[in-house]
Amino acid sequence: MTIKTVGVIGAGQMGNGIAHVMALAGYDVLLNDISQDALDAAIETVTGNLDRQVSREKISAEDRDAALARITTTLTLSELGQTDLVIEAATERETVKQAIFEDLVPHLKPETILTSNTSSISITRLASRTDRPEKFMGFHFMNPVPVMKLVELIRGIATDQETYAACLEVVENLGKTASSAEDFPAFIVNRILMPMINEAVYTLYEGVGSVKSIDEAMKLGANHPMGPLELADFIGLDTCLAIMNVLHDGLADTKYRPCPLLTKYVEAGWLGRKTDRGFYDYRGDVPVPTR
Repeated sequence: MTIKTVGVIGAGQMGNGIAHVMALAGYDVLLNDISQDALDAAIETVTGNLDRQVSREKISAEDRDAALARITTTLTLSELGQTDLVIEAATERETVKQAIFEDLVPHLKPETILTSNTSSISITRLASRTDRPEKFMGFHFMNPVPVMKLVELIRGIATDQETYAACLEVVENLGKTASSAEDFPAFIVNRILMPMINEAVYTLYEGVGSVKSIDEAMKLGANHPMGPLELADFIGLDTCLAIMNVLHDGLADTKYRPCPLLTKYVEAGWLGRKTDRGFYDYRGDVPVPTR
């Protein structure tokens, strides 16, 4: 199957990044959200990011203009039914994703491939709630999408080879690298990354080190480009907690128990960069550790 049109559900941080790279690679993109403000903000973000690529001579001004012309927005979910590939990039909550698929499925073409950008939820379980489990798979981009080279492709128990091959071809057309993962909680990247972040939060919680000392230790001692607590703020502490809960519930191992301090920050609404406070306070000119 040749994919030419792509529907993206969710115009947030991941959704606008996916729309950006798809349009730049020559796909016609239909971007959906429940909020017109979110769609307007997404186009503004994509335009700014494309402008940055032009200024760094990564792409030409013509490439930018052509990419923007390929992105259309809609508040009507059913309109995505006529696309060849749908990528759901809504909130990382299974009930939300299931409701979206339930509303969308009656409007899909028989050959449309349905995928989710979930970072941790069972692909097999999501697929089972649709009419096409054989044409359903995980299409997990890393954040920020225009910069990160990896895409995790996750097959559910029913995903057929034709669907996998079509999605693999899309990844290659984007100039990215696919990593094939089995359908176990959090797949590969987050199965390894999130427990490390959670352990960093425990290290803070138990008073082993401060925010600054933990991040500096991992940047200078393990050559990580970003400290684990700084990275958690960048990802979103609510997302980190959601993935740890998926790991804990799905694998029933106490080593995946979310740190109580991570839960406390989320309960406080201190979710990281997107709320201006997390393990760092971003309201001033320079981020300041909150502990």
